[in-house]
Amino acid sequence: MSGISHIQSVFARLKAEGKAAFMPFLPAGYPDLATSLDLFKALAEAGADLIEVGVPFSDPLADGPTIQAATQQALAQGVTSADCLATVARLREAGVTAPLLLMGYVNPILAYGIARYVSEAAAAGADGLIVPDLPPDEAAELEAACRQHGLAMVYLAAPTSTPERLALIASHCTGFLYLVSVTGITGARADLPPHLAEFVARVRRHTDLPLAVGFGIGTPAQAAAVAGLADGVVVGSALVRLAGGGQPRAAVGELALALADAVHQPS
Repeated sequence: MSGISHIQSVFARLKAEGKAAFMPFLPAGYPDLATSLDLFKALAEAGADLIEVGVPFSDPLADGPTIQAATQQALAQGVTSADCLATVARLREAGVTAPLLLMGYVNPILAYGIARYVSEAAAAGADGLIVPDLPPDEAAELEAACRQHGLAMVYLAAPTSTPERLALIASHCTGFLYLVSVTGITGARADLPPHLAEFVARVRRHTDLPLAVGFGIGTPAQAAAVAGLADGVVVGSALVRLAGGGQPRAAVGELALALADAVHQPS
């Protein structure tokens, strides 16, 4: 099982168990390629249900300082899109079975070549793409390539999205829909936004797809609260911060385990 069906099966299983999905993010190549590969394995061992593999890019406009610094370090070491695809392949070779989604910006995909990128992503074992700066209005070629290979194409919706915009985004999404919890950039925050429950309810009126919430979630308590509202909980910056410190595997694994436990508490 791979691609859209793989993602659907995970969300369906968790829904039947009354649980949300724990969906961690780390950039490939940070703090270096070998360590990042080990950190992705640690996420899987800690109970990650879906894993976002970040593709470093020089102008990550949706990302806050933690992820920006990490991706810049990866780029400075020469990490490429091909390295990110190879990371996915190596994770599959290592026995990681969770859905893997490549999360990155559109320019590297265009530079690589859309058809080639999607074909090689599917061959490596990726299940879908998340492209934060590509709106569905401009994604026809990438969507067509993803359809050809059965990969999910995931779009982001913001709290400021109009009902018309939400309907458009939902109609183009496959796999799940990614809700940006705040109007702003990524980064762990002290408190969850007060409008989050209303935002999730508003999006639900437009789709039956699973809804995953990201941006600003960094603690087990926050993750548990979001798990009570949505189908998936995305955590990035809090894990990335630990990835750059001492004993990264132990630190990332410990937080990931706590987050997974919090997210998996039956609703």
